Amino acid sequence: MAGGDLRSLVAVCAAVTAAMWYARFAARRLRPGLPRLAAFVPVLAVLPFLPLAFRALHPRAISGFFLAWLAEFKLLLLASGQGPLDPSLPLPAFVAIATFPVRQRDPTKNAAGSGLGPVTSAVMAALLAAIVSLYWYKERMNPYALLVLYSLHVYLALELVLACAAAAVRAVMGMDLEPQFDRPYLSAHLRDFWGRRWNLSVPAVLRPCVSRPVRARVGEGAAGVAAGVLAAFFVSGVMHELMFYYITLRPPTGEATAFFTLHGALAVAEGWWAAREGWPRPPRPVATALTLALVMSTGFWLFFPPITRPGADKVVIAESEAVVAFVRDTGIWAAASVHSALSLL
Repeated sequence: MAGGDLRSLVAVCAAVTAAMWYARFAARRLRPGLPRLAAFVPVLAVLPFLPLAFRALHPRAISGFFLAWLAEFKLLLLASGQGPLDPSLPLPAFVAIATFPVRQRDPTKNAAGSGLGPVTSAVMAALLAAIVSLYWYKERMNPYALLVLYSLHVYLALELVLACAAAAVRAVMGMDLEPQFDRPYLSAHLRDFWGRRWNLSVPAVLRPCVSRPVRARVGEGAAGVAAGVLAAFFVSGVMHELMFYYITLRPPTGEATAFFTLHGALAVAEGWWAAREGWPRPPRPVATALTLALVMSTGFWLFFPPITRPGADKVVIAESEAVVAFVRDTGIWAAASVHSALSLL
């Protein structure tokens, strides 16, 4: 990260802390509803602009996800008296839960694990570094092989970034947190992939913010369930358009919205099929392979083009290569320093 972005990081952290102090202060004095929502408007208006303080793509995109998506939705839930935020929380805990992709573990549930362990993290980091090294041969690769690498890159980088954020919150706050991913490569269908395994901080805010209100308005039957699912996927698509703006700094193309709207329709169709007793279902390994193939093929079609078309993927690769080189050089320097120290003994 350049020196300018380090200064931006300090400024953004200070602005976020001040904004969350104000939101907590307002929530303590106002009842849930329109008065609290009106008090939150200045914070809700400022948060989406803060990521633009970063020049580098990665901090801009990561802070965009944290602030313009997760924090905004959590504050909207707090305005209605719902969600993970509680104005009685100490300010550091309030800021951490509001702005980081973390979910406190429900003590009534016996969920396995709380995130990536050190060995798994090291293996995933090594795989990501190997993928970055393969980009040296990018120009000679089959385009679809390159998109497969991009897909793996997105998964590994996103899970590592979210796990690191959760680990920092866990270490500083001592919170018991739920994992952000649950082996999405084992998904048996799209509902399993998006709702139970992939980036779980997103469905954790979309369900109470979008799905349940739409379902309550339409009705509790099959039509209400379908409407809630479609609405959640549509909103996810719109928010991904914003995330892509942080990545490319280009106007939205609508392709991300189309991608998630398509997946929402397919998830509804899956649910309709699953509700039919006696209708055939593929074996679990076949279902998993079909699910991953569907996610990747539609991603090649609609998800990646808004990023690759303006050349943002080249920026991602350049920044990733710089990080890998920094880690490698730091490791070499540390090993040389240890060797020199031992030689003096």
